[in-house]
Amino acid sequence: MAENTWMNSQITDAVTQSNVKVLGDAPAESMGMLYQMLAQSTGMSMQNMVANQQHKNSIDSAVVTGAVTVLYTLDTATTGKATQEILSGNPVAESMASLKGVMASFGKQDPNTPSFGGAG
Repeated sequence: MAENTWMNSQITDAVTQSNVKVLGDAPAESMGMLYQMLAQSTGMSMQNMVANQQHKNSIDSAVVTGAVTVLYTLDTATTGKATQEILSGNPVAESMASLKGVMASFGKQDPNTPSFGGAG
């Protein structure tokens, strides 16, 4: 009990105990706020990751659409010339072309007609 002053001692004890309770609760409340802030920042970082993935998927879609558009709008002559340039200096492509001609001569079919499963 507080010593006798002009204020009632019971009021002084109540105020003192309230102050002690506030001081005792402070660490628990601060830890609670810390945990809430940690949970909020973790949630925000997860939302940002999902948003970034969605934006990346949108960009990927746009790139694929652009590439397909370029492929479909190429001129046929340009495609043929590019293919001829690739095949003219490539020994593997030349070997494949000669093998195709040899196989076509055995099968007595047009070398430009593909054959699947040996049936001609």
